[in-house]
Amino acid sequence: MQEQLASDFDAFKVKEQIAEWIRAYFEENGKNCNAVIGISGGKDSSVCATLLCEALGKDRVLGVLMPQGVQHDIDVAEALADHLGIRRITINIAGVYDSLKTAMRDGGIDGASLSSNKVFYSNTPARIRMTLLYGVSALNNGRVANTCNRSEDYVGYSTKFGDAAGDFSPLSGLTVTEVKKLGYALGLPRKFIEKTPEDGLSGKTDEDNLGFTYAVLDRYILTGEIDDLETKRKIDDMHARNLHKLLPMPSFVKK
Repeated sequence: MQEQLASDFDAFKVKEQIAEWIRAYFEENGKNCNAVIGISGGKDSSVCATLLCEALGKDRVLGVLMPQGVQHDIDVAEALADHLGIRRITINIAGVYDSLKTAMRDGGIDGASLSSNKVFYSNTPARIRMTLLYGVSALNNGRVANTCNRSEDYVGYSTKFGDAAGDFSPLSGLTVTEVKKLGYALGLPRKFIEKTPEDGLSGKTDEDNLGFTYAVLDRYILTGEIDDLETKRKIDDMHARNLHKLLPMPSFVKK
């Protein structure tokens, strides 16, 4: 079904359009600036980094690897940087995260420790990484690439002010299905495109955490069709609850 949904998606045409869009963004918002991108080894950062190289040249792309302690698949991220021939730096966020946990252990309400809170635990690493990306960007005349895709944005599978942040977003209009086809059109090796996405925290895959597959989600987004009504309700609820992540901050306007 995924291939059928993407059958009218011209990946070769779209990759040229995105590359031109990236060049236009930098012409207007950062002439001669570099693109700074967090690289996890997953399909989104791999495809996005490849697009940046196509648009700007590899010398203007800086990859930042940000493991939290020991990352079992860090070699994939390193291999991507080597494959593209881009500069890369590695910053381990474990120390920063542990320091925040220590600083916040007495910051709970009614005895609840913030450092052990599930939301804090899952969102804080993403926000630390984005803080580091902007730090690296400031030191390297950079602009930070957002690597989110349409599928994950639709259900809010991202962290506000974390991986949902950035200066420009090449993939946010494409579903997971389309991002993968784009990766093949860019000539990326299969291991970078089909790597099973994980949250890097619980050991679970993204689809385990979501409770449905990207194939089901993409079909629903692109066609409105879905077989299981309970899954439809879950997707609709996630979309409604997380829509605030995609909208500008509401601001009071004095009358």
